[in-house]
Amino acid sequence: MRRPFLSAFIVLALFGTLLVACGTGATATSTTARPLIISAIPDQAPEKLSQIYTKLATYLSTELGMPVEYKPLPDYKTSVTAFKAGEIDLVWYGGLTSVQARVQVPGAQALVQRDIDATFHSVFIANKALSIATLADLKGHSFTFGGETSTSGRLMPQFFLQQAGVRMTDFKGPAGFSGTHDKTIQLVADGTYDAGVLNQQIWDSRLAEGKVDRSKIDVFYTSPAFYDYNWVIHPDAATRYGAGFTDRVRAAFLKLDASVPAQKELLDLFGAKKFIATKNENYNQIEVVARDIGKLSP
Repeated sequence: MRRPFLSAFIVLALFGTLLVACGTGATATSTTARPLIISAIPDQAPEKLSQIYTKLATYLSTELGMPVEYKPLPDYKTSVTAFKAGEIDLVWYGGLTSVQARVQVPGAQALVQRDIDATFHSVFIANKALSIATLADLKGHSFTFGGETSTSGRLMPQFFLQQAGVRMTDFKGPAGFSGTHDKTIQLVADGTYDAGVLNQQIWDSRLAEGKVDRSKIDVFYTSPAFYDYNWVIHPDAATRYGAGFTDRVRAAFLKLDASVPAQKELLDLFGAKKFIATKNENYNQIEVVARDIGKLSP
């Protein structure tokens, strides 16, 4: 008389186990099915960023065999916060924001950078009607940086200014923060500020596009070289997409070939001939400078 009851109990137990297993499998599938979310610091006009990273998302989706989505973010700080929260997986950061993000997310890796990022430069521009020929000449003039946490638009320029004996209090009024390199060009050209600083790659690009009136403004100082932009991957991505995923992402960037028309178009949008491998240690100098001027906690 006990056997039917025991059999029924075993069947129910097995059924419950299957339900749990199915539930677990559904959760894993749901997690794995999340698209790879890429993003970038908003250092250029939104329409330019959308053009670049939508095209890149399409390329990566093909190379990685998975959905890839571009998520625009409003400012540098939000980008770092979203990375810390795991809301974005792969981000195009400047040197400073990459350090800020990696400090907050142990295990995050700088994967690749453009060929130009190993020897990057900032350019200081000024109204040509003014007698500004050296960094020391900026004393007594109004001046704007780019984003407050921009490597080439604030961090390294402030370091070079300090080396030249120019303090933040030496400017005419408080230093400005335009937010983007394009805006810096506009503000100096409009006369809102006497001078400003931005990354050389954006300056050269806008010159080539005919968007700079050199009768009004021009470069008067180019900084020494430093490491800058790089792609940083969140450690959760490797866990989510499996062993070897980080290497696959790096390989996809290194594969970009300027001899292939569609890939050359993408490289041109980045202002590069190719991507090269990089590592966290390349940005140690930026970390030191960032701590020195209070952009990283000691």
